[in-house]
Amino acid sequence: MTLAIVLAADPAAGHPTEPSGRPAEPGRPVEPTAGRPDGEPLTERLAAQWRRAGADDVRIAADLNELADLVAAATGPVLVSGADLVAHTAVLKHLATSPVGPTVALVLTDPPAPGQATVREERGQVVEVDAADASGVFGGALRVGTADLPALVEAARRAAGAAPDPASAPDARLTDPASAPDARLTDPASALAVGAAGGGPLGAVDRLVAGLAARGTLIFAQRVRLLVAHRVGDEAQRAAAEAAVAAVDEDRAELKLSVKERDDFFTTFFVSTWSPYVTKAAARIGIGPTGVTMVSVAFAVAAAVLFGAGGRLALVAGAILLYLGFVLDCVDGQLARYTRHFSAWGGWLDTMADRFKEYVVYAGLGFGATHAGFRYGWALALAAMTLQTVRHMTDTWYGALHDEAARRPKVVTADAGGIGGKLNAASTRVQADTGSVSYWLKRTVVFPIGERWALIAIAAALFGPLVALVAVLVWGTLAFAYTGGLRTLRARWMRVPVMATVDAGLHRDDGLLARTLPTARRPLLLAVLGALGSAGTLVWALLAVHGGGDLPVFVPVLALVLLLGAAQGSRAPHDGSLDWLVPAALRAAEYLFAIAVGVAGRAPAWLIFGYVLVLTLHHYDLTARLEKRQVAPPLHAATLGWPARSVLLAIGLIAGYASIALATMTAYLFVVFVVSVVLAWVVLPARARGGVRSPG
Repeated sequence: MTLAIVLAADPAAGHPTEPSGRPAEPGRPVEPTAGRPDGEPLTERLAAQWRRAGADDVRIAADLNELADLVAAATGPVLVSGADLVAHTAVLKHLATSPVGPTVALVLTDPPAPGQATVREERGQVVEVDAADASGVFGGALRVGTADLPALVEAARRAAGAAPDPASAPDARLTDPASAPDARLTDPASALAVGAAGGGPLGAVDRLVAGLAARGTLIFAQRVRLLVAHRVGDEAQRAAAEAAVAAVDEDRAELKLSVKERDDFFTTFFVSTWSPYVTKAAARIGIGPTGVTMVSVAFAVAAAVLFGAGGRLALVAGAILLYLGFVLDCVDGQLARYTRHFSAWGGWLDTMADRFKEYVVYAGLGFGATHAGFRYGWALALAAMTLQTVRHMTDTWYGALHDEAARRPKVVTADAGGIGGKLNAASTRVQADTGSVSYWLKRTVVFPIGERWALIAIAAALFGPLVALVAVLVWGTLAFAYTGGLRTLRARWMRVPVMATVDAGLHRDDGLLARTLPTARRPLLLAVLGALGSAGTLVWALLAVHGGGDLPVFVPVLALVLLLGAAQGSRAPHDGSLDWLVPAALRAAEYLFAIAVGVAGRAPAWLIFGYVLVLTLHHYDLTARLEKRQVAPPLHAATLGWPARSVLLAIGLIAGYASIALATMTAYLFVVFVVSVVLAWVVLPARARGGVRSPG
């Protein structure tokens, strides 16, 4: 149940009143109300808006102590706003349903007024409150996730007048001035004292967000675009804000907001110019985001079949279906944003469907190239899938690194004069120059999904599957080299031990075998050696098969030794500036070794592709969970871990049953993946809701 609390403690808001005009009883629930005449108290107006925004219960708190009492009894997310906010109801609904994280604060671009907290935002996170180099002002409203409610209660109690207790801070950085992003974080009282606007003490709701930030709570920012939200201090400001609200067509603005603010070149100019009309139509006929995702998958599968069939007409039709499938891939997200129907399941499904669609298309291109007479069509498809997966692993871990660095600004700016600092500054300038040639070049050169699908469609329609695969591999390799090189330089400059903040063993996908091996230090070096050993084995296997011979037994055994050496780094500290590359190196090591086993054992190319495809689904599941900081899948232990899987494949190769080993492992891992998905998204949520009784 979602509780909304309107805090009417700021002097500018006045004392809250009920419709009858009598003073509101502290903590009393606010009943749903119809339209009110102009001049109604903002507390009542906000309470009615929170109802329309989806709050199950709405209450007015006269001060921070009453708010703390209400929050202490809450069992779900809590929405809090001051009584000086004038905004579209959609703004509050967007805050209440924001999928970016559990705790979200409204951030405005208005100039700060006396008593209002300024904030510095980076990568969508509020990294500092009452910031000297502020990028916005706190909008007077926030949503606090269930896990952060104790911190909200504590912040409210202390902001109401209790003495600060730095020892209670959950993060050591808050008690260590040398490592804290700002010395003010070592003393929560100082963060609550004076607003950056220099206008005296912060208001009550501003002290709340400052107190949460001072306690290390991860707060995401919800910016206002196209809609209107202003904090007001007198009747003139309120009248101006209400006039601004009335001047905007709320539904039209929400439809425009369904399109990402910053997207890639192809998506921006060749999809988003007309996809909102499809989004509007889907909303009217009642199709949900999941339904659109499924239709998109069907289009991609059909395109893959046509690419495999070959022939000019089939290739052109496949290209058209692939383009339409990508449009629908954008529409499902736009529809979720337009209707505000977000769910963890929907986000997970979107991630998995995107990768499945792309790799099925690679399979169709590989089959088509082989069918057209090119011997290594499947090999190119395998290379494209492996390259793209390893790229995505680096993207995910670099994002985690950058998010952690954003919360440690002192570390980031320690060497602003170095090459990493200069690259960071240059990147920031280019990103800020929206619409410029350099901006679009930067967004295009990294080969995002829209550009990949456009290249595949055009190349396949004009030149055939072989050219499409080669084009994807060439551009993908150049993009990987470009992004990898620049990110490596910037990461060395950041010096953030990102993998110390997450479960490294889980996201390395090590399994039981790795935990039983002796621990060795320098995990990145070991992972790279493992990947090089697998790559060398694959090259040797290709040469041996091409020459009509067999791969010497000692070659896969030596590669396996290197892989097990990489596994020994699982429990070593991943605190190096480049250790965010470890998971990607391990993925490359495992995939290349599996391909080498298949080649050396003369397994069918489609079987090798199928095995690696199932592995990518498993690893993208882990990636999606990392991005949402979720726990391991229900049957993660049953996937054995990459070292054990590699050992089993090596045994199969040495015994002369490589194809049987690959087929068995493919079927086993696919069944485990499907059962794990059912448990994670159907059975366990039903039990949590009380819909399924536990055995016994």
